[in-house]
Amino acid sequence: MKTRKIPMRKDIVTNQMFPKRELVWVVKNKENEVSIDPTGKAAGRGAYIGLDVEIAKKAKQKRIFDRTFQVKIDDQFYDDLIAYVDHQQARKELFGDK
Repeated sequence: MKTRKIPMRKDIVTNQMFPKRELVWVVKNKENEVSIDPTGKAAGRGAYIGLDVEIAKKAKQKRIFDRTFQVKIDDQFYDDLIAYVDHQQARKELFGDK
């Protein structure tokens, strides 16, 4: 049986490579709106962040997405990101790797 290639992407906070399924896509559209894209298919400039609460907290502390997208992002986005990552991490632990 042929082994499948696993697409790897770089986490913007830790600069480590992870499988694409273990990352969250954050995208900035043409109107300079930054949002979390669970599908990973939204158009615009984007960056990946790992599915780990500590990584999300570090992103908030260092204001990583402010520098990456060169726009001012309010704290509510970072809080939403931390909550989303926490939810996805708990879901992954509960249901396994699907």
